[in-house]
Amino acid sequence: MVEDFSKLSGIQVDALREIGNVGAGNAATALAQMINSRIDMSVPRVNILPFAEVPDLIGGADLHVAGIYLQVDGPAPASILFILPIEQASRLVQMLMGLPAGESKTSDFSEMEMSAMMELGNIISATYLNALSMFTQLDFIPSVPALGMDMAGALLDAVLAQFGEIADHVLVLETVFKKDNEDVVGNFFLMPEPGALNTILKALGVSI
Repeated sequence: MVEDFSKLSGIQVDALREIGNVGAGNAATALAQMINSRIDMSVPRVNILPFAEVPDLIGGADLHVAGIYLQVDGPAPASILFILPIEQASRLVQMLMGLPAGESKTSDFSEMEMSAMMELGNIISATYLNALSMFTQLDFIPSVPALGMDMAGALLDAVLAQFGEIADHVLVLETVFKKDNEDVVGNFFLMPEPGALNTILKALGVSI
């Protein structure tokens, strides 16, 4: 029985990566409809790492980041966190709103810019969970997402305080957004509650 993500086999990681790619493709379609412009998304890398190493992956505990997080209920409860450096978040908002590069202020997002980030979080989470549901035939019920802008360490501490117990290891889907010739890179984290990973893998047919 798999107790955490560190013990996954290559086949299991490939299955989770495929779900990520399907979710990214669906999210790109939804975003393109929202902004009436082509935007591509991909998941070039899937990482499995201890939760304690998440700050280093995204640039250090003191890095100023934007994070969208929510709780997922159902037979495999988990938390989701989509996080990216504040400069990347600003560029992503510019993409979504059709603003020229540099027009959005990284230190002070407007209400409209924050709303765009929240909608992005809704779309990414919904499309990923829909893909996971399609592959597993399990129901995943997301909460309303919350948007936070803070140092990475403080934001991750807040997520832990908000959502309580999670597994020691998390699944990281590196997510690349491409519009015209510009790329923005963020990270999508799936943080399962104890036992939830086994439920997902069993439903995928790749459990040990």
